[in-house]
Amino acid sequence: MSSTTHRGSITEMVIATEALKAGVCVLRPMAEGGRYDLAFEIDGRFVRVQCKTGTLNGEVITASTRTCRHTPRGYVRTTYDSSEVDAIAIYCPDNGGCYLVPLADVGGRGNLHLRLAPARNNQEFAITYAAPYAFPGAIAQLGERLTGSQEVAGSSPASSTK
Repeated sequence: MSSTTHRGSITEMVIATEALKAGVCVLRPMAEGGRYDLAFEIDGRFVRVQCKTGTLNGEVITASTRTCRHTPRGYVRTTYDSSEVDAIAIYCPDNGGCYLVPLADVGGRGNLHLRLAPARNNQEFAITYAAPYAFPGAIAQLGERLTGSQEVAGSSPASSTK
């Protein structure tokens, strides 16, 4: 087994274990090779989760949020979109933390940087803090987002209001 495959297996197991500890039903696809690694059942809805391993560099956790797969035309490198996954879960072995980032907050970036502490130069622009995405609170927040986004549908049919 390659080291990246082994590391990915550990990452999936830790994320699944932490989600289970938080009271989430965790499902795993029967076949490998899909776009998501796990599914969480949160408030009666299924959330497709792609698991990634993060590395700690100073006060910043970095995780690649892109994918690379071999096709008949060669390697294809892409980022995930909402038709494939709903959230990216990151396990950082360096600090033992697990983080759940809704795909909408990833924004098509190839790498995600989660800051554990404020920047020393007090920069706040374009900073993504890790704390709001830490387990178990991030799981509850994702459930609230799902419920809110699916309950706020407007009028029915949509054309019935001006």
